[in-house]
Amino acid sequence: MLKTSQTLAEIVEKVLDDGNFPLCIGGDHSMALGTIAGIAAHCRKEKKSFGVIWIDAHADMNTHLTTPSGNIHGMPLAASMGLGHKALVDFYGFSPKLNPENCALIGIRSVDEEEKQNIKKLNPTVYTMSDIDKLGIHRVITKVLKQFRKQVDHIHVSFDVDSVDPLIAPGVGTPVKGGLDYREAHLLMETIAECGCMSSLEVAEINPVLDIRNTSAIFAAELVASSMGQRIL
Repeated sequence: MLKTSQTLAEIVEKVLDDGNFPLCIGGDHSMALGTIAGIAAHCRKEKKSFGVIWIDAHADMNTHLTTPSGNIHGMPLAASMGLGHKALVDFYGFSPKLNPENCALIGIRSVDEEEKQNIKKLNPTVYTMSDIDKLGIHRVITKVLKQFRKQVDHIHVSFDVDSVDPLIAPGVGTPVKGGLDYREAHLLMETIAECGCMSSLEVAEINPVLDIRNTSAIFAAELVASSMGQRIL
């Protein structure tokens, strides 16, 4: 896994160094260990700050000491912020890659008990599905973008398809009921596109084995199009 992450980090770093936009599409969210490392390395060279908008049903902020499953795909965000096993935290030669104050989680609704303590310790901005129910997705993403535009130079969007309700996108490894609906997901990405401030994007958790007639894959492709500026009219 670290070997693959190393390759991904190097590719992402080079794409950014060359002045291009990295779009990463992959399996589980452990891929973020590589993408965030590559972005962080590029931003360090350019003396830029960067932030991550993490759209997911899960916080992915477990460590080897708190995880009930042992799955690394539940650890990349914590590791990127300097919390966890040394091999993950020190990956790519430096730590932390991401400052917690430059991280915002959106759509969270499945968090392990001990993982909650990691979240409280690092204290990133968090908008759970309950918050979205109360505030509305447009208000949530507008607040996050307003915050980030003031404090970071590079905005990375990390979109896990399981942030969406499994009735809409069933082809994910860890489905959780009660996620974003179709229009909430598209409005979120459309608002990011309108901001014109996204510098990199990854889409995780697309599993063709679990998908139904490519429903999730097609939906993910449509979301990418929305994030790049596609509109109804």
